[in-house]
This record gives sequence, structure tokens and C-alpha cells, in this order.
Amino acid sequence: MANVWNKTIGPGGKWSGVIGKGKLIRFTALEAGANVSIQLFHARDLTERYNMPDTLKAQYTAHLTRGHVLMSDNGRVLASIVEDSIGWHDPLSGYTSRAVTDAKYGATNYQELRNEWLRSGQENFAVELVRNGLSMRDMMPVLNLFSKVICDEQGDMHFSLTHCPAGATVTLRTELDTLLVLSNTPNPLDPRTTYPSVPVHIEVLQANPVGMDDFCVNYRSENRRAFENTWEYHALLT
Repeated sequence: MANVWNKTIGPGGKWSGVIGKGKLIRFTALEAGANVSIQLFHARDLTERYNMPDTLKAQYTAHLTRGHVLMSDNGRVLASIVEDSIGWHDPLSGYTSRAVTDAKYGATNYQELRNEWLRSGQENFAVELVRNGLSMRDMMPVLNLFSKVICDEQGDMHFSLTHCPAGATVTLRTELDTLLVLSNTPNPLDPRTTYPSVPVHIEVLQANPVGMDDFCVNYRSENRRAFENTWEYHALLT
């Protein structure tokens, strides 16, 4: 597989860019305890974006791993999870705000600390959305890569501190031209009181064509229908 592009996102960092369909996006945690929050939009029509409720209910799950797909609000597949070394990624906890970041880690600001200030997920997403012609109205639920959050019998959510080792990887395959927006900021449920974000390396590679025997296509019948909707969309463009 040819390496198309790579970049390391430091603690508190953010990034956005359009990645064409048929690419692999491999995320690697360079230290233990990583969390990268991501949002996905259809790059050809930014009104179509990742739909967390449909993604979870169609696949009968409250976490995401290999075989699962990230569905859009038009019933198509934005991306598939094709490789996963740790088996659980959190779609429920959302992103940090300025108030949460200040309360947990201490108040900081850019004017005093410049690039050493502690960024929140909300602020990072706001900046990257505006850069892509979007706004705060386009904020959506995120997928927190590398984080595990479970619910107990009382419905309380609990964050796993030991879930993500150094070197953990997860790979998405784009099924549509996709605008990826990400923030390398802590999971809001992480109980640590020191800012725990760690560097994450991103690689974009060329993917092999998707066959009818593909694991993600056949993971559930709902997945196949979403792929069929996606293939129909591409067929009508050519």
C-alpha cells in the first residue's frame, strides 16, 4: 500500500482535510492513554455528515471496532473500520469544553502561555469547522478513537484508564470523499487531573478495492444496505 501522506498531531492539536474515497486512514497512539475526537462530513456535500444514532442502532452496538461502519444521515457509509488493535472506541462521551478543561486542569489562556495553553475539543472543532466553510451550527457527536467507556447496571458511564497502550492502532477506510476534522484533546470522562492528551500519528494510504466478500460489507445486513446506497451514489456520478 502506497503511503500518500502522514502527520503527527501533538497534544492539544487539531487538523482538518479532505481525504478522497478509497483511502486508509491509520491512527497510531505514540504513547499510552491517547484520545482523538473525530467528526466526518461528505466532502462533496457538507450537509451530509456522520450520524451517531443511526450508526449505533443499525449495528446494535454502543461502541465501535473492526467491521463497524460510520454511517451518514443519508444512509450511506462515510468510512469503515478495517483494522483495530484494541477493539473498542467511544462514540458516546463527546468532546471537552472550555469550562470543563479549566475546571479539571486549571485555567489557561493563549495570551499568557501561547501554544502551551490547554485547548478544549470544542474550541479546536470550532476553528477547523470555520476553516472549511462551516460553523458552530455544524457541531455534531464525535467518535473518540482509543477511548473505552462502559456503562454499569445503574447507567453510569466509566472511563477505562488502561485501555490504550502505546502503539495502539485503528484504521478507517473512506467510502466517500470525506472531510475529516479532528481534535487531539482529552476524553471528557477521563478522570486524570493532568492534561492527558498524547501525540498521535496519522497516515493516509491507498486502499484495495472493496470486494463483495469484504468484512465490513458483510458484518451486518444493515451494513450491506448502507454500502449498496453508497455504491449507487458513485455509479450515478460516473
